[in-house]
Amino acid sequence: MKTPSASTVNDFGKNQSYRQAENLEERAKPSKSLISRRSFLGKSLAVGAGTIGAGLLTSTRTAEASGGLTSGDAAILRFLAAAEIIETDLWQQYNELGGIQDAEVPGGIGNDPYTEALAVLDEDMDQYIHDNTDDEISHFTFLNAYLASKGAEPVNLDEFRTLPSSQATGAQQIGRLTNLMQLTVNTSFWTRYRSDSLNPDFGDTLPQAIPTLAVGQHTAIPRTDADTTDANFLQAIANTAGFHFAWVEQGGTSLYAGLAQRVNHSEVLRILLSIGGSEIMHFQTWQDKAGNAPTLTAVDPVTGVSVTFPDLNADGEILQTNLIMPEPTIFLDRAFPICSIIRPTETDGVAMGAVRAFTADGLFIGQPPEFSALLNELARAADAARHGGV
Repeated sequence: MKTPSASTVNDFGKNQSYRQAENLEERAKPSKSLISRRSFLGKSLAVGAGTIGAGLLTSTRTAEASGGLTSGDAAILRFLAAAEIIETDLWQQYNELGGIQDAEVPGGIGNDPYTEALAVLDEDMDQYIHDNTDDEISHFTFLNAYLASKGAEPVNLDEFRTLPSSQATGAQQIGRLTNLMQLTVNTSFWTRYRSDSLNPDFGDTLPQAIPTLAVGQHTAIPRTDADTTDANFLQAIANTAGFHFAWVEQGGTSLYAGLAQRVNHSEVLRILLSIGGSEIMHFQTWQDKAGNAPTLTAVDPVTGVSVTFPDLNADGEILQTNLIMPEPTIFLDRAFPICSIIRPTETDGVAMGAVRAFTADGLFIGQPPEFSALLNELARAADAARHGGV
């Protein structure tokens, strides 16, 4: 396992508002060397917050984007870049408090009590959190760099980095895109992947694995050091994080599979299939670790909201913790034999579905209406893309 580096900050850690690139045209030229994604974090998010609504969104309506990308392919890549920026923001918060801080993923100093509570789920949780964060950084920097290389506009959400940070030891005091302290976590993904007869692509609704996480608002990180003083409540926070990790990544798993059906260019399809595979690996890891969450009931001393983590192995296969391979289920038509698949993979409205899921999760509590409007516009443009122009 890697050990934390003494150096915990660099340009990414000290300044979450990335610097304006000097020349978009220069970035679009082929590079003689590989693009450094650390450099890209600092320099390559060239669309200014003031221009994103006009330049980026109107270009999604053009018949053809620059560099051989269709307008639909560009719209899909932009939406995915925005989604990966959002994921990077939330994973960075998790890493600052419960992961490993080093030159790859700098920014925080760690929170020992929270890290120890996460380790109850798995002793390598800090490494896994670190690596998932590093992966998400790589995803959005690659997607933005690819867009720029084709003469298309990359995505910048810096204008909306205004949400407060945790005040607990370890967290940077910078503006955030996402709120991890008021979550309503949908855990139906757990039963969905264990059912052999139900699939949301057929309109099926599956039960919640942790019903109390799906109501009220729960924090997945300590808000202040006071949240670390009660061991039972702190473990509830860590358990919540464990299930939220899996929720985030199962969403990405389906999102890439859904949008891949809408792209035209073979290289763009390759990008979606390749990054989507990484999301699948993340989900597989996190649902395995969430299954180790200890049984407990805790009441939030600040909000009074209660959460109960039951013994998931007490109610048969629909909740069984070691069933982390997707159980075969119905696919395409109920007349076919059941098949082990990613679910859901319906492509109609998949981008808007992702925005609705993020919103229902509470990630955007505190964001202004303009933020929602921007994400909705990006999602509508991605959902309007059609394979073969059909």
